[in-house]
Amino acid sequence: MPKRSSKPRDLNALAASMVAEATGKPVDDGKNPAAVALGRLGGQKGGKARAEKLTPERRREIAQKAAAARWNIDSDEVSRAAHSRVIDDAAP
Repeated sequence: MPKRSSKPRDLNALAASMVAEATGKPVDDGKNPAAVALGRLGGQKGGKARAEKLTPERRREIAQKAAAARWNIDSDEVSRAAHSRVIDDAAP
């Protein structure tokens, strides 16, 4: 199977890539490298810091909501089932 061209379909982007290739100068993507590095650094810290701040109850709520979305179940139905299970477990 032949490989597809990696050239952009947009005519302006194609023209810019052709000029960059002909002149040997890379096209400026408009991003500040320092800002990109800071954004990446914050992203690496974010999930871990959020997990440390969450209470076990909130983590459970988030996990139940994710499971309901994954299995296409109404999240209220999952909450009701979990609540009734807690009540059943507490009964003597």
